[in-house]
Amino acid sequence: MNTARCLALAAIALCAAAASAQNYPVKPVRVLVGFSPGSTTDLIGRVLAQKMSDGLGQPVVVENRPGAGANIAAELVAKAPPDGYAALMANAGIATGASAYVKLNFNALRDFIPISQVSSTPHVLVTHPSLPPKSVKELVAFTRARPGALNFSSTGHGNSDHLAAELFCFMTGLKMVHVAYKGGPQALGDVISGQVALYFPGAPSGLPLIKAGRVRALGVTGVKRAPVLPDVPTIAEAGIAGYEHLLWGMLLLPAATPKDIVARLNREAVKALESAELRERFSGMGVDAVASTPEQAAAYLRSETEKYAKVVKAIGLRIE
Repeated sequence: MNTARCLALAAIALCAAAASAQNYPVKPVRVLVGFSPGSTTDLIGRVLAQKMSDGLGQPVVVENRPGAGANIAAELVAKAPPDGYAALMANAGIATGASAYVKLNFNALRDFIPISQVSSTPHVLVTHPSLPPKSVKELVAFTRARPGALNFSSTGHGNSDHLAAELFCFMTGLKMVHVAYKGGPQALGDVISGQVALYFPGAPSGLPLIKAGRVRALGVTGVKRAPVLPDVPTIAEAGIAGYEHLLWGMLLLPAATPKDIVARLNREAVKALESAELRERFSGMGVDAVASTPEQAAAYLRSETEKYAKVVKAIGLRIE
């Protein structure tokens, strides 16, 4: 093929890409969530998707693809056509899993480009009301006297709630058994039934059950108390000095997605996240809305991945 023909084909391809970006979107946008319906990341993603649909003029549809610590959904989006019609609603687990898993079929920093950070919310340490401890200090003493007897649930190996519990065990020297589920409702369900002793749900999924008295909240994982749970101390405040772990959300696209499409989705995400309606809904769930540029989100994802690589190494967490 001669040089002129190659240049002509390249020009056609660039024009097609530009036209595609200019007309985008012409069909519904899928947002994959690696957790079951009712999980914290699912709840946050659905509120955002509904609001973004208005601005895009096309439905933004949440699809749940739970399993393998949310890595099934992440891999599907990483390998999807980079046309802006498949996005990932990720959470902090994508940063922790990057170093916790021995092998992944995608690279969080290489294979994705962020649209925007979306949210930040604490996890909440909850137990079944029949469990004797009524505070973090009492839980530590109770568990220390029964090494390996208590268990905790999570939404999967390497996810943010798993790391919250592992970090708690590491900083207190406690030994507990990990039980992994596909989503927050299942992980919470077995705490409610008494099959599991404790769990670290995100505030949105834990809050209704805490208020209903079906689980007992002992502490929140942020650096300050959650406004929706003003009487619940931080875990650091309750006696585990230096403990901090937040569950954040971020919208991601396949890395090769055209910049015009990334910019369009960023505009709609930021507009949604800065709207009074969404902020009020997030606040009622115990979530802070966080809007950013793609560059700011990428820098945050990198810094969180590097930070949790050190934490994962310190606690010796390796997942096959």
